[in-house]
Amino acid sequence: MTQHDSPFDLLARDDEDHRWAFGTGFTDPLAGVDTAVPEGVDAKALAAYCLMLGDDALIFSHRLQQWITNLPELEEETAVANIALDLLGQARMLLARAAGADPSLAPPVLAYPQEDRLAFFRTESQFKNVRLAEWADGDFAELVARLLIFASWRLALFERLRDTADPVLAAIAAKGVHELTYHRDYAAGWVVRLGEGTELSHERMQRAVVALWPFVDELFIDHQAELVAPSGVRGEVDAVLDTVFELAALDRPQVAALGAVAGRRGRDGAHTEAMGYVLAELQSVARANPEATW
Repeated sequence: MTQHDSPFDLLARDDEDHRWAFGTGFTDPLAGVDTAVPEGVDAKALAAYCLMLGDDALIFSHRLQQWITNLPELEEETAVANIALDLLGQARMLLARAAGADPSLAPPVLAYPQEDRLAFFRTESQFKNVRLAEWADGDFAELVARLLIFASWRLALFERLRDTADPVLAAIAAKGVHELTYHRDYAAGWVVRLGEGTELSHERMQRAVVALWPFVDELFIDHQAELVAPSGVRGEVDAVLDTVFELAALDRPQVAALGAVAGRRGRDGAHTEAMGYVLAELQSVARANPEATW
């Protein structure tokens, strides 16, 4: 026997201030970063953009979490769970930055931190995520195709945001680049494997790409609240997708883009029917216990 009488003792063991349980022992990407909004930066514009990026990550993360225990292998459950946690971490930091820059954004539910108020107590029309994030994947092929598109696009944005004037957003982006590179490569590996696999896997992979393609154009429509124009990264993202499609023997879809609703899209708070179901699940516990503390 070691000095630990119980395996649970190991959970509390602190080796050189790095504890592996209880969510501690991780590098804080904001350590040493001045969180005050820099002079010359429009606080409301910064908050609006962080809210958009945070909502993208929060909703996509929740969709990935819904797959846990339903994936074909434990290894894939672990990989998808880690990707979901990465996005959830990005969401938390971005929503916290949004509320810090513009406190009026957070609903007044004082028992919760500001980022939790934004996650759990806004209505559907107040969420600013792109509609690709809320899509309900019908199978694993759709999951990896959607992740490939989303991660390739988000990675291109985050690479540019590392040089943004706000040091907090820049630090979040710098950390996110490493995470998103893995997300993109994980998804690309599966798209290629399924695309060049059996006749059935190829058919399902092609069908998945076709089903998701109407959501792609929205990713590259410039919005007045965005600090990085997404139209400027389209060529880079297209090059990545075209390379993966070629390796996977997939055809680039020729389908119409998902239209706007009265001129509004996800960034404007207009969502698909799926969004209501996402929020009903995501927000149910907090809304049932609005004064609870955890």
